[in-house]
Amino acid sequence: MLYLVPTPVGNLEDITLRALRVLKEADVVLAEDTRTTGMLLKHYDINARLVSHHKFNEHATAEAFAARMAAGETMALVSDAGTPGISDPGFMLVRAAVAKGVEVQCLPGATAFVPALVSSALPCDRFCFEGFLPQKKGRATRLAALKDEPRTMIFYESPHRVVRALTEMAATFGDDRRCSVCREISKLHEESVRGTLQEAARHFEENEPRGEFVIIVAGCEDDEASHRQRRKPIAKDPITGQPIYE
Repeated sequence: MLYLVPTPVGNLEDITLRALRVLKEADVVLAEDTRTTGMLLKHYDINARLVSHHKFNEHATAEAFAARMAAGETMALVSDAGTPGISDPGFMLVRAAVAKGVEVQCLPGATAFVPALVSSALPCDRFCFEGFLPQKKGRATRLAALKDEPRTMIFYESPHRVVRALTEMAATFGDDRRCSVCREISKLHEESVRGTLQEAARHFEENEPRGEFVIIVAGCEDDEASHRQRRKPIAKDPITGQPIYE
């Protein structure tokens, strides 16, 4: 059996009773960072066997762990915070486990983008999750491809790049596109900044960004997309095939 176990994104009380039981009973707990997970387990007096499983070794370890589970071991996978597989390691291990006939169960629990989305005051009936933008190559192309996306968009960002991200989004989507920027979710200094992309960028230029960020951006409204569609394209992007306008 493989259990995917969500862990708190901030407040240590944001964990389920079932998650604590699974962590106690698993033969092995696979952790993105054994030091971080070790502090969580110590807080709940759980003495589990911790083994490192992260983005730098998952290519080499996923098959071996899947084979051990197929032979009878039960493993629980956790990331540093939130649900494994959501912008964190998890996919490769799940794929390897399923290929070997191992039962996989994902426990419900903490995921940073859900409270950020629901509290954003932006439509949350339809949305697309984009996670982290590319740091260098492909960043502008990714944003350009989302210019006419009608659904609410969700991005993760670090404090070191959040101003850059908001500034680039404003340049691509428009200064007045609505957004909600959440940081330190469920922690003591939790903050949500709502307004336009331009206003949010200015806020974090004037106030040093700290903590991990979730950026929620309103989708393109019909009249905005229609206006762009009426403009004459002058070329096509060689990578995405998207039209480039004057």
